[in-house]
Amino acid sequence: MFDQVTMKLNVEPLLLSALREDITSEDVSTNSVMPCARMGEVDLICKQDGVLCGMDVFARVFTLLDEDTQVTAYAADGEKIKAGQKIATVRGDIRVLLSGERTALNYLQRMSGIATHTRAVASLLEGTGTKLLDTRKTTPNNRIFEKYAVRTGSGNNHRYNLSDGVMLKDNHIGAAGGVKEAVRRAREYAPFVRKIEVEVETLDMVREAVEAGADIIMLDNMSHEEMAQALAIIGGRAEVEVSGNVTRENIARLTDLGVDYISSGALTHSSPILDLSLKNLHPVE
Repeated sequence: MFDQVTMKLNVEPLLLSALREDITSEDVSTNSVMPCARMGEVDLICKQDGVLCGMDVFARVFTLLDEDTQVTAYAADGEKIKAGQKIATVRGDIRVLLSGERTALNYLQRMSGIATHTRAVASLLEGTGTKLLDTRKTTPNNRIFEKYAVRTGSGNNHRYNLSDGVMLKDNHIGAAGGVKEAVRRAREYAPFVRKIEVEVETLDMVREAVEAGADIIMLDNMSHEEMAQALAIIGGRAEVEVSGNVTRENIARLTDLGVDYISSGALTHSSPILDLSLKNLHPVE
């Protein structure tokens, strides 16, 4: 999933923060029923069909609590899983299994839900040549997990954060005094390796963006007719992204346009979790 450096520097601190949120001093329930260490096993069970995502994160939650915990996986990220399927077995100190359960499942359910939803939406664009993108509408401090889940679900990542690329939205354009001036300032300031994307809402703004030399033009909340006209104006002089309230239910209306990208914030902000559960916990010798 994540390389060793990314896991150590970017992922583990977030997992530890989540664990500290759940255990501020001790796990009172677990310590009440299991005052001493004892080995045990528990099964990870899928309760509905979907796409699995986040197994490395799931396992790391437990090994952060106790490095001797063993997670045996029977399915990998990106695989389709079925209701009733045993996905993994976790073996270790019962106190660790109980204390890490909720945090581990929270990540796995959320990531698998996003991957499942993304796979369903991406399938609607198969054969069109249009790439499905996510957005920055992610859960605070969970972007690294949610954007990975989009990729696992056959989607693609837009810029990761504000340092990753230039996107001139309505308020940037307003602050600069217009599309042309905003693009000019971005060209002067941004490193030459950064593409410049401009969000437009009218056909006049489309013309300005083309004349200003924008690399990517985002058509935001336009009607189908307006988008067709915008594409004619652009005429291949910039890449084209379509955005604005794009969901699984309405994305089909965009497939005939032949745009380069369609972005959807719903991939991360509105995907339901995939129901997974840890069951059958029992002591082992």
